[in-house]
Amino acid sequence: MNWVLLALGGYLAIQLAIGAWLAPKIHTESDYLVAGRRLGYPLTIFSIFATWFGAETCIASAGRAYEEGFSLTSAEPFAYGITLMLTGVIFAVPIWRLKLTTMADFFRQRFDPRVEKVAALMLIPPGVLWAAAQLRGFGQVLTTVTTMEIGMAITIAAAFCIVYTVLGGLLADAITDLIQGAVLILGLGVLLAVAVTSLGGVSATLAAIDPSRITIVNPEVTPTFFGMLEEYAIPIAGSVVAVELLSRVIAARSPEVARNGAVVAGGLYILIGVIPVVLGLAAARLVPNLPDAEQFLPALALELLPTAGYVVFLGALISAILSTVDTILLVAGGLLAHNLVGPLLKVTDERTRLRLARMGVLFFGIVALYLALGGRGVAELVQESSSFGTAGTLVVVTFGLFTRYGGARAAVVTLLGGLAAYAGATAIALPYPFITSLGTSVALYLAGGFRERI
Repeated sequence: MNWVLLALGGYLAIQLAIGAWLAPKIHTESDYLVAGRRLGYPLTIFSIFATWFGAETCIASAGRAYEEGFSLTSAEPFAYGITLMLTGVIFAVPIWRLKLTTMADFFRQRFDPRVEKVAALMLIPPGVLWAAAQLRGFGQVLTTVTTMEIGMAITIAAAFCIVYTVLGGLLADAITDLIQGAVLILGLGVLLAVAVTSLGGVSATLAAIDPSRITIVNPEVTPTFFGMLEEYAIPIAGSVVAVELLSRVIAARSPEVARNGAVVAGGLYILIGVIPVVLGLAAARLVPNLPDAEQFLPALALELLPTAGYVVFLGALISAILSTVDTILLVAGGLLAHNLVGPLLKVTDERTRLRLARMGVLFFGIVALYLALGGRGVAELVQESSSFGTAGTLVVVTFGLFTRYGGARAAVVTLLGGLAAYAGATAIALPYPFITSLGTSVALYLAGGFRERI
């Protein structure tokens, strides 16, 4: 009998049980999508941390360090940790005070319902791509403890995540995030301690890291200043107003909790996110010649940990992935139901609105599964999610939130123009497509706002 798989199944069953226990307590769309706006510090901090600390942080960053080494231009963990802090300092308080249900509500309040619809359609794809990345990471974990192929593993992972999310909503997500965050920190901490012991102690571990594999700038990836700027702009500018992150801000019980929770979560993200990178650099010789670098972290745990420790570690990886996927599916389902389908059908009954939100979660879970089965790696899917139309969203949210400059026309032109600029720059292989998209978005908003004034 595969005791590891059995224990992992038990861990997943606990997560499902929490969702099932809370499901009857969810009566309204607000309960389901923003947990009634009553998250305190522990739930807010760990919910933001666990939501953002996904497969990219654990699996892809460790695999990249294992295969390529590490440079300060890498997005993980520094750029994404900085993103959380910037969201807390700049955006959390004004966003919280608007009492939104979804971020698309902001575009309706500040501009008009037409902008709301365009924004909702723009905000959904990046999240679904991110969810696909997490599902692929989940599948990588399952392949290390079973003989199933990656496609079957991803399908099982998707089915579990969809059921779990449909049941519990954001309140169940936040409660389980607290548990998942603790398991995550414990699991990575245990693996680091065992790896350091296996390598002969702290000094020997540091000595095992080849200094030539650590650079300030990786010349093969970011040969110029603008290349480095592009690498950091994608995660920071592309994620600082991400709907998955701001859904936690909206659900906090006060503006202070929203701001401070995001800042603390960012610091925690960097602190814990360094662990997979260190393991990828120092412990590569313990599991050499892997055919897929993204399997490094699970393979290292399988090599070093006893059964009980391995179960804890797998629970940590599953925690990281679950907390990200359910948030994304919840946000995408909420945008579809609350901002698109609900208004179109003129739905006012709370039970119907709640049912629509759950149906949206189911739909986007299936879409994320399809994308995850496409064969692209975790890191590639995450980068696509951070750059798909996000430059225009950042520009419109920033101008709209902090100024009265610009109206509906400027907002729509900027949202669509930013996406078109990124797609065009990518299609003709311009070297810095995201910076190009960001600059184009700023110019379009300024020009559109000027025309609306004359």
